[in-house]
Amino acid sequence: MSRLTVLDIDHSVDPPAESLVVPLDHWQEALRFGCSLRTLRRFELLLAELPLRGPVLLGSGDFHHLSWPLITLVSGSETFQVVVLDNHPDNMLFPFGVHCGSWVRRVAMLPRVAHVHVVGIGSGDIGAGHAWENYRAPLRDGRLTYWSVGVDVSWAARSGLGHAFRGFDSAAALTEAFREYQADRPLPAYLSIDKDVFAEDVARTNWDQGIFQLEDALAIIDTLRSGLVGSDITGEVSHYRYRSLWKRLLSARDAQPTVDTRKLALWQAQQQRLNERLLAAIAERTGT
Repeated sequence: MSRLTVLDIDHSVDPPAESLVVPLDHWQEALRFGCSLRTLRRFELLLAELPLRGPVLLGSGDFHHLSWPLITLVSGSETFQVVVLDNHPDNMLFPFGVHCGSWVRRVAMLPRVAHVHVVGIGSGDIGAGHAWENYRAPLRDGRLTYWSVGVDVSWAARSGLGHAFRGFDSAAALTEAFREYQADRPLPAYLSIDKDVFAEDVARTNWDQGIFQLEDALAIIDTLRSGLVGSDITGEVSHYRYRSLWKRLLSARDAQPTVDTRKLALWQAQQQRLNERLLAAIAERTGT
C-alpha cells in the first residue's frame, strides 16, 4: 500500500512499507483532544504544504478533528458527501475552539460538502439525555444525518429533527438502509473512519465503543460506488498524559477511559491487522 500518508503524532501507527510518514510528535500536546481554531488553522497551513497521498492515518481518535482540515483541502471543485463511521456524533457543543467530538458541524458548513452522514452511532450522545449538547443547525437544515443502532432517538421527532435521525435495531438493518440510500443518491464521498465504531473484539480504542463488526464497515464502504475523493482513519490506541491541566479536566469530564499500558502492544497489533483490511477496501473505491 504505497499511496498512504501517516501523520505520526502519537506513534500509534506501524506504517506500511513505502508510506509517507510525517513526524509530528511536537504537535501532540497542542492538538490532542482539542485545540483553538487558530492552532488548527496553523496545522492546516502545514498540511497544505505536504505532498499528501491518501488515505491518511491520523493516530488516536483524540485527533479526529484533523479530518476537518483534510476535508477542506480536498482538491477539485465538485461537491461531495462526507461519510463518517463513528460510535459518536462528533457534533457536540464545544465553546473552546474544536475538539475530536465537535468537528462535524464545521465540515457540514463547508460549501463543497453536500451532506454529512455519521454512521454506526451507538453512543448515548444522541439520546434524550444529551439532546441539548448536539449542534442542531446542521441537523435542522438537512446537512447532517445520524445513522444509529440501538439508541432511543424518539425525542428528535418531537423536536422537529426526525428527518435527520435514522435509528435501527441492528447493524445489518442499518447497512442495508444505507445501501438503498446511496443507490438513490449517488455522490463521490470523503470517508472518515473512527475505529471506536467497532466492537471491542474487533479493535480496542481509547474511547467507549460501538457494535460494528468488520463486515459492517466493509458493507458501508462498498455502498460508495461513486468513488472516494479522500479518506482518513483514526481510532488507534495510544497512551498520553496531558501536560495541560485543562485538557486533563476536559478528558475526565468526557469519561475517557484509561489505556491499559500492559496490553498496549497487543491492541496496537490488532489495530494494524484491521487497518490492512480497511485500506484494502478503500483502495477498491479509489483505484490506489
